[in-house]
Amino acid sequence: MAAERDRGKRRKAERRGRFAELFAALFLILKGYRILALRHRTPQGEIDIIARRQDLVVFVEVKARRRTSDAVDAVGLAAQRRIRAASDLWLARRPDAHRLSQRYDIIAVQGLRFPLHLPDAF
Repeated sequence: MAAERDRGKRRKAERRGRFAELFAALFLILKGYRILALRHRTPQGEIDIIARRQDLVVFVEVKARRRTSDAVDAVGLAAQRRIRAASDLWLARRPDAHRLSQRYDIIAVQGLRFPLHLPDAF
């Protein structure tokens, strides 16, 4: 019984996370970014969104939380290292990497409210 409840909670959290990522991607598109990848997986970890505007590539961590502070706090040092390592791999595979600037953002999604975009968060 407890295992089933845990699985159900995980599935619900997974659905909420996927929705938040799609919602954040749409938000970035409206802000003029082009989405290059969603849920990009590497051996070092996953990057929720990779977006680009001109020569700027943005690696975005999306967090669905009730409070913005909880979303920011959820991206700890270990997560930041993982995202940076994954982004280094992504950039290494790009022939135009030498021309690109990079930035690490957080987008906090709170239900159906407008997402909060925190540029250069880490």
